[in-house]
Amino acid sequence: MNMISSERIVYVDGHYGPESQGKVSIFDRGYLFADAIYEVTCIIGGKLVDFDGHMVRLVRSLKELDMPMPMSPQELLAIHRKLIADNNVDEGLIYMQISRGNADRDFNFPSKDTRPVIVMFTQARPVLESPLAKRGLKVITLPDIRWGRRDIKTVQLLYPSMAKNAAYEAGADDAWLVQDGFVTEASSANAYIVTVDGRIVTRGLSSDILHGITRAAVIGFAQEAGYVLKERPFTVAEALEAKEAFITSATSFVMSVLSVDGQMIGDGKIGPVSSRLREIYIDKAVGARI
Repeated sequence: MNMISSERIVYVDGHYGPESQGKVSIFDRGYLFADAIYEVTCIIGGKLVDFDGHMVRLVRSLKELDMPMPMSPQELLAIHRKLIADNNVDEGLIYMQISRGNADRDFNFPSKDTRPVIVMFTQARPVLESPLAKRGLKVITLPDIRWGRRDIKTVQLLYPSMAKNAAYEAGADDAWLVQDGFVTEASSANAYIVTVDGRIVTRGLSSDILHGITRAAVIGFAQEAGYVLKERPFTVAEALEAKEAFITSATSFVMSVLSVDGQMIGDGKIGPVSSRLREIYIDKAVGARI
C-alpha cells in the first residue's frame, strides 16, 4: 500500500521535491559566509500578503550586495504559488533565500557568472489568530551589536537569534536592541511607542534598521486613519513612560508590547492604537493579497 508523504515540498536551486531531499552544496556562499539575502511573505487564505513590496526590497538587497536578480518577480511569484498549492497552505509563511551561489571558499566574491542559488519553503501556522497577538509581548533590552548594514535583509541572523533566546531565558518573548541609548528595533521586527499625547514614534529609515514592508504599510494606514506619526529615535526611558508600545513585521503584523525589562507599559494591557492598527492592517493589506 502506498503511503502519502507528510513531508513538505520545497524548492531548491530549480527543483521541487520533499524536504528530506532539499540540500545545498557545502560550497554555497550562504553557508560559508552568510552571503545571502532572504524574504518572508505571509500567506492568508492561500494567497500572499504584500508580495510586491517584498519584491521591491528583494531587488534593493541584491543590488546593495552586487548580486544579480536570478529571475523575474513574476517567475518568483509562480514558484511561491506552486509551493503554497503543493503544500496546501491556507495560513502561514513562505521563506525565500537567495545566495551568491556555489564557489570554492574565498573571501573575495566569485566571478560574475556564478549562478545564485534559490531556496524556498513554507511554514503552516496561525497568523490571524496568533496567541501572542491576543496576549501581548514582554520584551527585554539588549545592546545592538549587529553589523552596520541592517537595511539589507541578509541571512546574518546569529545575533538576533541569540537575542531572542536570551529573551526567552529571561521569561520574555523578544528583545529590543539598543544603540547609543536609543532603541533600534526588535530582534526581527520594527519597534514603536505611543506617547501620552497619542503620537506614534518609530525610528526613521537608515542603515540602522530593516526597512520593513509591514512598517511602510502600517505607517501609511496610520496616517490615513488620522494618527500623528513621528519618525525619530526613542530611548528606553521614553518607552517606559509611553502609553503604548508595539512591533510590526510580516510574521506578526502589529503586536502590542506590554512590558520592557519587567516594567509595565501604560496599563499593561493591549492598547487601543496597536489594536486598531492591527485591525486596519488585516483589513487592508490582507484584503489586497494576491
